[in-house]
Amino acid sequence: MTVITIDKACCKGCNICLTACPKKIFVKSKKRNNYGTAMPEAKDPENCIQCRMCERLCPDGAIDVEGDKQ
Repeated sequence: MTVITIDKACCKGCNICLTACPKKIFVKSKKRNNYGTAMPEAKDPENCIQCRMCERLCPDGAIDVEGDKQ
């Protein structure tokens, strides 16, 4: 099982993760971050292949991917 956590205090809503994810796990949500912008959320974490591209490309280090697929 994969758990994807987005740190609301760090995320600035740049949405790079939406384009970086090859499985299109992330979607824009109505949740607001500390900057007042809509932040992404992991819609289907069970489809995550744990490539960790979202973690690598997030400029704020706001995404954490944990799981046992490795």
